[in-house]
Amino acid sequence: MTRPERIYLRASDAEALEKLINGAGDGRDAAGAELLDEELARATIVADDELPPRTVALDSRVRFQAIPSEEVLEVTLVVPAKASPDQGRISVLSPVGSALIGLRAGDDIDWPLPGGRMRRLRVLEVR
Repeated sequence: MTRPERIYLRASDAEALEKLINGAGDGRDAAGAELLDEELARATIVADDELPPRTVALDSRVRFQAIPSEEVLEVTLVVPAKASPDQGRISVLSPVGSALIGLRAGDDIDWPLPGGRMRRLRVLEVR
């Protein structure tokens, strides 16, 4: 499994993510919350103004590639209440959203999808 050795999260994002994880319970977001919790556990938490450049955070606009299909997508990563896939805003609790948080431009990650499939994602650009 490919995953960056280190990911970074803003302190305010880490706090918001912990609340989402704790509130997910056994509902439809439970699997995403579990994966997100694993990412949070390995993250380096930094002050909001010390997040390394080009790092995916909440409300970031992210352009990424799905490998090997080479499909390029652009989304904004948001909390579930602000999600609107048809407008390109995906929840951080979605499989792709929880994979992207904390990654930097140039990072690859192999991430489980529903149905036992795996997908490799490569972050191309973060705004």
